[in-house]
Amino acid sequence: MIKQLAHQENRDQCTKASVSTCDDCIKSGPACAWCQELNFTKPGEQEAVRCDTRTVLLGKGCLETNIVSPRSNHKKDKDRPLSGGQHQKDPVQIQPQEITLELRPGHPFTFEFKFQRAEGYPVDLYYLMDLSYSMGDDLKNVKNLGIQLLNKLKSITGHARIGFGSFVDKTLLPFTDTNEEKLKKPCPPKEKDCQPAFGFQHVLNLTEDAELFTTMVSKQNISGNLDTPEGSLDAIMQAVTCVDQIGWGNSTRLLVLATDAGFHMAGDGKLAGILEPNKETCQLDGNMYSKSNIWDYPSVGQIARKLEKQNIQPIFAVTENVELSKLIPKSAVGVLSADSSNVVNLIVEAYNKLSSSVIMTHDVLPEDITVKYASDCETGDKKETCNGVTIGKKVTFNITVKAESCIDTKSFNIGPMGFRERLKVNVKTRCKCECDNRMSLHEHCNNRGSVICGTCRCQGGFLGQRCECSLGEKDEATLKAQCRKDNGTECEGRGECECGVCKCHLTEGGQYYYGSHCECDNEHCEKYQNKLCGGSNGNCRCGVCECFEDFEGSACQCRKSNDACTTSGSDCHGRGKCVCNQCVCMREYKGPKCEKCHTCQLPCQKSGSCIECLAFGTGSFAKNCSKSCSHLQHEMNEKLINNDCRVKDHEGCWMFFSMTEKDGFDKYSVKILKERECPEGPNVAAIVGGSLAAVALIGFLLLLIIKGFIYVKDLKEWRNFEKEKQRSQWGDNPLFQKATTTVANPAFTGDS
Repeated sequence: MIKQLAHQENRDQCTKASVSTCDDCIKSGPACAWCQELNFTKPGEQEAVRCDTRTVLLGKGCLETNIVSPRSNHKKDKDRPLSGGQHQKDPVQIQPQEITLELRPGHPFTFEFKFQRAEGYPVDLYYLMDLSYSMGDDLKNVKNLGIQLLNKLKSITGHARIGFGSFVDKTLLPFTDTNEEKLKKPCPPKEKDCQPAFGFQHVLNLTEDAELFTTMVSKQNISGNLDTPEGSLDAIMQAVTCVDQIGWGNSTRLLVLATDAGFHMAGDGKLAGILEPNKETCQLDGNMYSKSNIWDYPSVGQIARKLEKQNIQPIFAVTENVELSKLIPKSAVGVLSADSSNVVNLIVEAYNKLSSSVIMTHDVLPEDITVKYASDCETGDKKETCNGVTIGKKVTFNITVKAESCIDTKSFNIGPMGFRERLKVNVKTRCKCECDNRMSLHEHCNNRGSVICGTCRCQGGFLGQRCECSLGEKDEATLKAQCRKDNGTECEGRGECECGVCKCHLTEGGQYYYGSHCECDNEHCEKYQNKLCGGSNGNCRCGVCECFEDFEGSACQCRKSNDACTTSGSDCHGRGKCVCNQCVCMREYKGPKCEKCHTCQLPCQKSGSCIECLAFGTGSFAKNCSKSCSHLQHEMNEKLINNDCRVKDHEGCWMFFSMTEKDGFDKYSVKILKERECPEGPNVAAIVGGSLAAVALIGFLLLLIIKGFIYVKDLKEWRNFEKEKQRSQWGDNPLFQKATTTVANPAFTGDS
């Protein structure tokens, strides 16, 4: 019978979550318990006090008869005794073989797992050999080791089988010479017996016939490739995944890898243009690996997972410089001699080492389930490991299983690595209370409801701690909504909603939460010197310290004083508060007394209207200047040393003034220049004279243009007339009379 180990009671205070039922209570934490006493609460106390730690409830005299604990249930039909040193056809090495656990969420359960190596447990050994050219001498020795190896294993276990497979590498460049002749005979010309290049081939199923092993291996010939690393991982993957083809049985499974070279790993296939990753499945076409040139090499992690899943323990018979054992758990390594003559002793030593080491492991665990191991042996560098376990020796592991949350029934397997036997663990959670319920109407519930785990479950139309509240015209949802602040948690999780009114719980200190939604308490304020509100310096009220007269600060940690804050005008220049004798500045002001503001600028443009009304009695603020501009104290000056500001008034005149900041915010002393700089008025006479002169000039120019146009036209007509006259063929017209008349003076003669 498996016994439950004692565990220390969780003494942490149970989280008083907003729970109203026993089921909610046990789900809220592994330390929580629920009391079902009808009269457990006193007047004024609330139902949620029923959910607390076991210690607290017992201290209040509550009989916590419904507290649930983890428990186990064995499958008796499979819980057979250990075989120990007895010879049996189907020996039993683990106990129990199936168990069902009912766990409380968050509460661990520990049970014992026993393992005892049985004498005569069968062994399956698959010999996987590198047949590259450098292993020629080794192949000659392996051809003769079958009988010797089987006899040696049978002398240890009584039942043994042996199989054989070989490998070289992918038949693609740069791994193998792809010349047609070289593919057929990759060995040097002097080598007569040479088989074509190949990736992996399965030669012999697991058998007890040593003669058959010798015969089949004798038919094998050496092969070859180009580069030094070999396709070891390809071969291991096929030997592990092809369970039926190779004939792995219910036994201790050993895989011997004999090689004198390193191995290609995942990603190396890209050198030959192979991009498809290894699919971790058996791909034997006849006895040859059909995907050798299609799939990439597997990774060491893939190999390790497959070996563990199939409970196959690898033995690496390799040279000193080649070792996979450090990368794969539950594996052994031995150094081959130059011709593999020591391989039998190497395998026997590795088998003894592997079989005497017990490493506990498990399948992929269901979500929210954790498993831990602790062994009773003194050897082993980890808690889940025992070394030096001889035949007949019994070792015990304490296995702790914990479910973090409520789950449906889940199963997983636990067992020693390298052995086929497994303990099946079925886990389900206990998230329901076991109460002696009274399903009929009960007087404790005013005959309006039944008692479930000590609390009332009311009939329709009633609610409350004892079903004392009648819903009336309001439904239950409306009443409960009145207990939620800003649609938050009902009564802030600190009370019970009864008939739309919050009845608050007790605090951890024994006082009550208060407020319309139980949002306040007097126990969670800031502390000074580890005392709430400095101890005697103030009182805690609804999470805020209310300091006594002589103290201040968020935790009442300071005596009131403003010595370091005082300035000529007011404390902190009126730009901050003096707290604990230090200025706490507001806005962007800095400095010990809030005297500086590096990012602030003078409000020149913003103050323009006030400057205009204060200095010149004009502008938009002229009617209520003293009220609108009370933050400015102005002074008129004939001259200004500094013209900080220049602003235009409503007439377009420039006003010049300087501003000096005063204590407080947005208050300034202003010095204004009496004279404004206004633009000069227009010269009317010059404008009129200029306008008339411009009109006259324009008229004169127009006349000249018209006169010129007429002259040009007349000149053109005259020239046309002259041309017509010259072309005339007649003499003077007799009717034509000259326009001039000549008169002779009779008194004048030319001789006088």
